[in-house]
Amino acid sequence: MKQFLLRRIVLLVPTLLGMSLIVFLMVRLLPGDIVDIYTAGDTSLTDAQRQAVKEQLGLTGSLPHQYWNWLSGAVQGDFGISLRNTTPVSDMLVDALPITLELVFLGLLIAVLVGVPLGVVSAVRRERGSDYVSRVAGLVGVSIPSFWLATLLLLFTSRVFHWVPSFSYISPLDDPWGNLQQFFMPALSISVFTMAIVMRMTRATMLEVLNLDYIRTARAKGLARRRVVVRHALRNALIPVGTIVGFEVGVLMSGAAIIEIIFGLPGVGWNLLQAIFNRDYPLVQATAVLLATTFIVFNLIVDVLYSFLDPRITLE
Repeated sequence: MKQFLLRRIVLLVPTLLGMSLIVFLMVRLLPGDIVDIYTAGDTSLTDAQRQAVKEQLGLTGSLPHQYWNWLSGAVQGDFGISLRNTTPVSDMLVDALPITLELVFLGLLIAVLVGVPLGVVSAVRRERGSDYVSRVAGLVGVSIPSFWLATLLLLFTSRVFHWVPSFSYISPLDDPWGNLQQFFMPALSISVFTMAIVMRMTRATMLEVLNLDYIRTARAKGLARRRVVVRHALRNALIPVGTIVGFEVGVLMSGAAIIEIIFGLPGVGWNLLQAIFNRDYPLVQATAVLLATTFIVFNLIVDVLYSFLDPRITLE
């Protein structure tokens, strides 16, 4: 286990370095100039004045020199200063990350709590009415874009109930119930696709496990059907589902950007989109590194959980 974790942590370094270099180069290939945005498109600026603005923003020198300066600061936890509002990028990420993590956590929670039981029921009651309903619901869930569902939910609650969630962030420490009301619809919007994937994967793995010899042996011993399904079949069937859930963390964090815009949540995705529009290079680079790190860490956690779900799996 220790050697496995050490190898994965060592591989994390070149992965993040390569990703940060790609993002660094790509943001500078975007059309538009940060100087034009920073100066509100003032065409009267001379070349000397434009150069002075670039020096003020730290955008002078060769690209390797700029990348080294940013990387050396990032290793020490200094991701630079936002080019738009002169706020330290690290402070902006510290404020935005809890919002996105809460949104992703609630979305995963809804997806797992609904998707897994639906998959189990669909597999146990194969080719029956509940199976067909679950399969159709899964197909619909995969087909619905999260931003479209979010818009429909806002229209429905505003027209029918004359209520919309607050567009000013409510901290769970200040008002837990208000925070839950604010996050329920965003979390539901991003959870539908993952819920459908989890349901379909649970159904497929449960059908495979239920036909194995040890399940037939357990039934032949006279064990209750519910115990066979829950204690014996479901535990092994959840191993591939855990892989899907770990992968979906990254998908949800990237998909949360549009949802945060729709519901006015100042999370990581919201900051990333604003940074891209404003060509805020330090914020884009730091956010991309943060998202990549989160994705890799969650997949590592899922790999470690394999050994707990199935003792036959050893991590070496």
